[in-house]
Amino acid sequence: MAVEILTVCGAGVGTSEILRVTAQRALQRLGIEANVRATDAEHVHDLGEDAQVILATSDRLGDIGRTYAQVIVIENILDQAEVEAKLADALD
Repeated sequence: MAVEILTVCGAGVGTSEILRVTAQRALQRLGIEANVRATDAEHVHDLGEDAQVILATSDRLGDIGRTYAQVIVIENILDQAEVEAKLADALD
């Protein structure tokens, strides 16, 4: 069964899309099957209900609110090693 992962940014097209691609690469290297979706801050509550993991930058934490998903703060969305390490830690 695939892990459901959500990436979040303000508009749902820039940061979250870059983070989605970075996460997919990391998950592939880790051998973890996952569905990764990008969304904007406005829709995170709707899509976040099914997510097991939410990836976001620190400036978007307030947009996530209460959730049962594990929230992972990413400092550098282009840092493949950071994303991979944090996903490996969260999904082990």
